[in-house]
Amino acid sequence: MEDLEIRPATTDDVPAIVAMLADDPLGAQRESPDDLAPYLTAMERLRTDPNQHLVVAVREERVVGTLQLTIIPGLSRRGATRSVIEGVRIHADERGGGLGTRLIEWAIDASRREACQLVQLTTDNSRTDAHRFYERLGFTASHVGFKLAL
Repeated sequence: MEDLEIRPATTDDVPAIVAMLADDPLGAQRESPDDLAPYLTAMERLRTDPNQHLVVAVREERVVGTLQLTIIPGLSRRGATRSVIEGVRIHADERGGGLGTRLIEWAIDASRREACQLVQLTTDNSRTDAHRFYERLGFTASHVGFKLAL
């Protein structure tokens, strides 16, 4: 894994990130790699928000993984700051080699540097392999999440 770099994503990385987001049964239904305009608008919003960390894992100048880490200050838990991991994706030909673990470890370390007391994430109910992966890394399925599409 020494040949792997985890760095902030740039606008040039957006096509590769969107391709990974779309490369699974759920993503294929909700992502549109043929129209990058909304993703580029979102990238600008992320770039200007200091609490957002969109990163890519790069090997041999090729984007092979990504995740977004959001830092959330709050009042609950005695004013605790927490982080949320979102949009974790590993390129299909890189899965199973430890890259996902390396990205999550990066996010946990970054959360510690941001003085977070809690790291949380959600994953779709249908992603049973992801559930096992996160549990193996020490995460606990402690809550039930709800969403409301707007």
